[in-house]
Amino acid sequence: MRFLFKTDYEDDIRLFPHSGYVVSYGLLLAVLLIAPYVLSSYLMSQLVFVCIYATVGVALLILTGFTGQASLGHAAFLAIGAYTAAYLQKYNVPFPVYFLAAGVLTGCIGALVGFPALRLQGIYLVIATISFAFIVEEILARWESVTNGNEGMRVKALTLLGVTVSRDSPTFYFVCLAVLVLTIVGTLNLLRSPTGRAFVAIRDSETAARSMGVNVALYKVKSFAISAAITGFAGVLFAHKLSFISPEMFTLQLSIEFIIVILIGGTFSLHGAVLGAIFIVMIDPFLTYLKDDMPGIIAGIAATFGAGTAAAENIQSKAAAFASLNGLKGAIYGIIIVLFVLFEPLGLYGRWLKIKLFFQLFPLYKRSTFKRQKIYVKSERNR
Repeated sequence: MRFLFKTDYEDDIRLFPHSGYVVSYGLLLAVLLIAPYVLSSYLMSQLVFVCIYATVGVALLILTGFTGQASLGHAAFLAIGAYTAAYLQKYNVPFPVYFLAAGVLTGCIGALVGFPALRLQGIYLVIATISFAFIVEEILARWESVTNGNEGMRVKALTLLGVTVSRDSPTFYFVCLAVLVLTIVGTLNLLRSPTGRAFVAIRDSETAARSMGVNVALYKVKSFAISAAITGFAGVLFAHKLSFISPEMFTLQLSIEFIIVILIGGTFSLHGAVLGAIFIVMIDPFLTYLKDDMPGIIAGIAATFGAGTAAAENIQSKAAAFASLNGLKGAIYGIIIVLFVLFEPLGLYGRWLKIKLFFQLFPLYKRSTFKRQKIYVKSERNR
């Protein structure tokens, strides 16, 4: 077990607390860099989606995990970034320009959403962000001169330094990976700054933060703007990856998926955004596996335990019908969220920390180490 002795205030805000972090993250980065030359095209496509979802997850963590503001409208911010890219691309605007423009425009709209949200909290803020998402979806469907309405817009492959980058090429994966790494490093630096500490203070107790001189309204708007801008950047990559966008692709379900990313990954660390993104992207292939292969496996097990041919076929057809039910994916999402909230509120990253600490302290590990703690003060219990 490594003991860290802090002898300077700078030790608390170092990007890498010790050399072990540099080695482990360096190895991880090396693995990610060689992945396009080792993995299949399907897995590489999934990895690109992991990068995009993780970028949105980091953005949502800034707003929800570190500032304590709920949002179910991030699909709308993603849509604004995607449509900005598609629209400017029609006028041959270079990729770096419309990439930055998408982030700036989405950030400004995020700030506008943040102002009316200042007087709202909890479920009321969630309802407000859902309303914003519905408004954006309706605008995208009806502003046909700009968005092509429900017919959607095609998005050409991005051009970088005069070279066309296909959505399935290793270069596009590297662009997505670079955006994710820069987003994470930038967010880590933000959290070490006075602005980031103000965000955390607001999350823990608005009353205490205000009494310490933190301008709560200003920092809430900042948090909305930064979170929306990062989501706008991810929206550009999302549009290029799919090569076609339409309003029904940015629904409430997509916003719920983003919330699931941070709930399952863990809302207190940036690691949680990446772990949650891996989970949410890989659950679709898992459900496809359940739908295609599980009925046959169940029928085989039934036959092993003595079921006749007719009975096994009947079981297989019923299992296939169950796996094809409409809304099964949503139901599985709901069950997963409930199970995580009840039994693992710290998410996948919290579970990893528990396992790591168990081996570090064995046999002196105590289960109460990660016992839930109330983070509000008495004066805010009835708000």
